[in-house]
Amino acid sequence: MIKILDCTLRDGGYYTNWDFSDEVVDNYIKCTNNLPIEYLEVGYRSTPIKGYLGRYFYLPIYELEKIKSLSQKKLVIILNEKDTRLEDLKELLQPLQGIVSMIRIALDPQNLLRAIKLAEGIKVYGFEVGFNVMYMSKWKSYLDFQSNLSKVSGVADYFYMVDSYGGVFPQDVIDTIALVKSHLNVKLGFHGHNNLELALINTLTAIDHGVEIVDSTVTGMGRGAGNLKTELLLTAFNNRFNFDVDFNSLGDLVNTFSGLHRKYEWGTNLPYMISGANSLPQKDVMDWVTTRFYSFNSIIQALQNQKEKVKDNEQLPLFKPSISKKRVVIIGGGKGACEHVEAVKEFIRTDAEITIVHASSKNAFSYQDLENEQIFCLVGNEGHRMEKVFNDLGSFNGQTVLPPFPRKMGTYIPACVRDNSFELENVDFTDKYQDSHTALALQITYELGAEEIYLVGYDGYNEFPITEKERQLTAENEFLFHRFTVFNNKDVIAITPTRYEIPVNSVYSMIYDK
Repeated sequence: MIKILDCTLRDGGYYTNWDFSDEVVDNYIKCTNNLPIEYLEVGYRSTPIKGYLGRYFYLPIYELEKIKSLSQKKLVIILNEKDTRLEDLKELLQPLQGIVSMIRIALDPQNLLRAIKLAEGIKVYGFEVGFNVMYMSKWKSYLDFQSNLSKVSGVADYFYMVDSYGGVFPQDVIDTIALVKSHLNVKLGFHGHNNLELALINTLTAIDHGVEIVDSTVTGMGRGAGNLKTELLLTAFNNRFNFDVDFNSLGDLVNTFSGLHRKYEWGTNLPYMISGANSLPQKDVMDWVTTRFYSFNSIIQALQNQKEKVKDNEQLPLFKPSISKKRVVIIGGGKGACEHVEAVKEFIRTDAEITIVHASSKNAFSYQDLENEQIFCLVGNEGHRMEKVFNDLGSFNGQTVLPPFPRKMGTYIPACVRDNSFELENVDFTDKYQDSHTALALQITYELGAEEIYLVGYDGYNEFPITEKERQLTAENEFLFHRFTVFNNKDVIAITPTRYEIPVNSVYSMIYDK
């Protein structure tokens, strides 16, 4: 009988920072009790790491005891080999005896010998041991790994092939199983990611060729593009292997995670497909897709740069203004830039020396008739957006400024603005978010030597509830405003409505006597 290990709480934690509500966890356990799942992997057990990570990353004993009292399944926790040493095992594992059945080790294949030593230490405490060996699409290139595989026999109870990039095909699965079987005699497992939507067929292929345990997660919740869906796997097993599946409980299980799915929107998309097909890490793509607003073209260019091991595709003249500007207005992409456009334009017209910096070109069309100098931040999708906003860039007479070279997201500059395009030498006031619209705009004002800096259209998301992307972008901008003010010793002042914690003035008071 094929065994199923559901690792939703562990792998899904990459989206929730390893926090799940009691309601979600209780329903998860209740539903899985009625389903033919052998193991539940409920999270990591970890030594302290800098930054906030939730309870299913550390799994305090009281939490494990609660789960054990509710669940009829064998419980599993996983250790990150790179963060765990032999001397940590007593503190991490001794309290788990009688609660947890299996300890899995997530490991880079190049650290196999270290993992074997760790596994020997785990065995002392009486647990089953699983090796979750990552990057299976690259195993053939790791000759030391292959030569050391035989040493796993007698140490591991399960040896998992992990398709970390979600890019292997069924024949790759067959070949990898043959490779492993030629070196060791251990029960095999398979963990498939779904970048190319091949997790199910790869899992079934693995089973056909001798794998005895397979992983899945509810609704595919997991890092990056996610995993094989538990509900899909059980439906297939019901048909193919006559598994007895309570579909009412399975439906309730899916519903339990539907709200989280709507919030975080995991699953594959074009950038994940390309990263999977080329065995490129999902970490960057996950950040670009979930917390940034980059276009698919920008992400794909960055992935292509990674694949070809090039830093970027173009270096530009440095942005070095020869004249300082006393006043700068930064125009963002919020509704306030349109709702108060006439007042803002009236204010700008009072001083021909005011420079306009468009953090986003989203609202730029409304300001095109002004004679003031205009500078456009060309980051992410802005080159393509400018082409759409202005329709015909033939009469464009502004400047575009890009982040410092090398640019992770690549370089796209509309042909007719290329002669007026520059790049920053540095972003001096922060080492975080250097390729963001706001960081770029603020650095431009610093390069201009601005004494007065005004914000327009930085609304801060007035409608609730805000999405996770919006919340993170808000926090990012707050951080940048604070760092820039400290660095530059000058306030950044909003003159249209904002929810950001920055000084505010009214554009209408500034044109009161006009």
